Amino acid sequence: MNRKLYDKLIFEYSHPGRCGFSLPANRYDRHIDELPESYRRSETPALPEVDEPTVVRHYTNSSTNNFGVDTGFYPLGSCTMKYNPKINEQLAASPSIACLHPLQPTATVQGVLELYWQLQRALCEIGGMAEFTLNPFAGAQGELTGLLVIKAYHLSRQDAGRTTVLVPDSAHGTNPASAAVAGFKIVEVASPPDGTVDVDDLRSKLDGSVAAMMMTNPNTVGMFEKNIPQIAELVHSAGALLYYDGANLNPMLGVARPGDMGFDVMHVNLHKTFSTPHGGGGPGAGPVGVRKGLEMFLPNPRVMRLADGRFDVVSTDSALGRISGWLGNFTVFVRALAYILTLGADGVAKVGPLATLNANYILNKLSDLYELPIPGPCKHEFVFDGLKDKSTGVTTLNVAKRLLDFGFHAPTIYFPLLFHESLMIEPTETESRETLDSFIEAMRQIAREAAEDPGLVKNAPHDTPVSHPDDTEAALHPLTTWRDLCETPM
Repeated sequence: MNRKLYDKLIFEYSHPGRCGFSLPANRYDRHIDELPESYRRSETPALPEVDEPTVVRHYTNSSTNNFGVDTGFYPLGSCTMKYNPKINEQLAASPSIACLHPLQPTATVQGVLELYWQLQRALCEIGGMAEFTLNPFAGAQGELTGLLVIKAYHLSRQDAGRTTVLVPDSAHGTNPASAAVAGFKIVEVASPPDGTVDVDDLRSKLDGSVAAMMMTNPNTVGMFEKNIPQIAELVHSAGALLYYDGANLNPMLGVARPGDMGFDVMHVNLHKTFSTPHGGGGPGAGPVGVRKGLEMFLPNPRVMRLADGRFDVVSTDSALGRISGWLGNFTVFVRALAYILTLGADGVAKVGPLATLNANYILNKLSDLYELPIPGPCKHEFVFDGLKDKSTGVTTLNVAKRLLDFGFHAPTIYFPLLFHESLMIEPTETESRETLDSFIEAMRQIAREAAEDPGLVKNAPHDTPVSHPDDTEAALHPLTTWRDLCETPM
C-alpha cells in the first residue's frame, strides 16, 4: 500500500481529550434507560478521540477514492454500467414517494399501484411477455424466481421428473447457482469456436429430465445466438421451457424481444438496462416476466388493474408463494419507469443500436493490438484474449491495473472462462465518442508500454491510493481491523 497516497486512518488523528460532541445529561431519573452494571464494559472502548471537522474531512476525502459512473468511464463487460440520469433520483426522493408506507390501504396509494402497473406493462412490451412481477429484490433472485415458476409449471402438470437445467458453458455464474438453489441438477452445454450454443451438443442432452434451458442472448461473449429459433424448437419439443437471462437485454432494446425469440420466462436487471443504481449491495430489482399461460405461477402478491379501472394488490392460490417481503424496492421502479418514459418509444429504440455501435467502435480500434478470439461484429460487448504480443509476460490483470492510472475503471477480466486471458469490454450507449477515444488511446498506450517497458505495466497501478497489493496474500491473510492496518508496514 502506498502510504504517501493513502488517506490516514481516522485513528491516526486521535488526541487524548479531544471530542466533537458530548451527549447531554440524562434529564430523567438517572436509573431510567441506563444499562445494568453487568452489561457495561470493564474498560473504556478503544475509540478515536477527534473533533468534528477532522471526522468530516477524513470521510469526505476518503469518499473521493470511490469510483463510479458519475466519476468516470466504467466499461465493465456484462454489467452495463450506464449513467443514471439525475431526474430519476429526484423523482425517487420526492416526499410523496419516499415517505410512503408499504402497509397503507390500497385506496390511499392508487397512484403508486398505477406506477407499478405501468412499469409491468412497459416491461411486457419491451420483453414480449404476457405478465411481469416486480417483487424480486435482485437479478439473481429474479433468476431463482423464474426457475421456481418453471418448477411450479412442471409440477402442475404432474411432471415431477423434470429435475435438470441446461446451462451454456459461457453462462453467467449466477445461472448454475440459481438453478442449484432451486433444487435442479445442472448440465453444461458446450460452445463451438464462435462462442454460441453448440446445437448438436444441446440436442444430445435434451431428454425427459430437462426442465429448462437458461440462455443469454446476445451471449456472454457479445455474440447474437443466430440459431435461437432452432434452439427454442428443440427445447420446447422436449417438453422443457426456455429461460432468458436479462443481463444482456440492453442491446436488444428497439431491435428484438426475448418473447418473440421463443423464451418462456425472463428476468430483467433494472440496474443494467434501465439506469437504476448499480452495486453497493442494493437496493436492487430483478423483475420476472412470463409468456401467456404461466401468469398464475408468478409470486404473491401481484398488482392488477380491476375492471372498474382501480388497482389492487392480489394474492392467488396458484402462485408459487412469496419470494420477498412485499412488492420489491419501489423507488427503484420509480427510477426505471422515469427512464423509460423520458426516452419514450423512439428513444428506447435507439439504446440497443447505439450500445452496439459503441462496442464495435472500440473493438475495431483495438483489435490490431489485442487478441480477438471471435472475429466479426459484436453486439453490446466483446472479449479480447489479452494482448496479441504475449512474449513479454504482461497479463490481462496487468493491463487492467495499469488502466487505473489513466482514470478508467478496469473492464471485466478473466471472464468468461472460455479464454485464458479474457478482457471483457462494454461501453454502453451513454458514453460519448470523446470518452471512447480517450479509453482507446489509453489501451493503445498500455500495449505500447507492454512491448517497450513491461515492468511499468506489471507494477501498475502507480497513481492510485492502493498501489499494487499482493492479491493472494490479501485473500489468505486479510487485514480486517484498524489495528491490523496500523501495525502493518505500508
